[in-house]
Amino acid sequence: MGWKAAEKIIQCWKILRGDNVMIIRGKDKGETGVIKRVIRSQNRVIVEGKNLVKKHIKQGQGHEGGIFSIEAPLHVSNVQVLDPVTGRPCKIGYKYLEDGTKVRISRGQQASGAIIPRPEILKQRRKPRPTECMFSFSSNFMSICLLKH
Repeated sequence: MGWKAAEKIIQCWKILRGDNVMIIRGKDKGETGVIKRVIRSQNRVIVEGKNLVKKHIKQGQGHEGGIFSIEAPLHVSNVQVLDPVTGRPCKIGYKYLEDGTKVRISRGQQASGAIIPRPEILKQRRKPRPTECMFSFSSNFMSICLLKH
């Protein structure tokens, strides 16, 4: 039994890669960590060093076999972002500032209402942009190249 796609995929994600979160349900309840990866097709996130499971891997060509601990995905409803002021888990809302920029704010009973900044890691691309021609048509049409400097 492999992974299963979510029945209702979340359209507007409020939790981003690099956010500090607290796990609110599961075996690591109450522990904090950083979001390592967001799996949007499954409505799940991977938190660095949390929700570890044992994975049995057969020995093959080029790698050893054995039992390894890997991070398993958590459902997005089982984690909450930490308020930057109070350090407590809170819900996230969006607000427009006077200059028109859209920002994330903390909301809830114990939230301070402070602005939650976008993580710096989002400025780095996980995969580099392609530099070669991705599409080519017949000689009558121009080749479309994805060359950005």
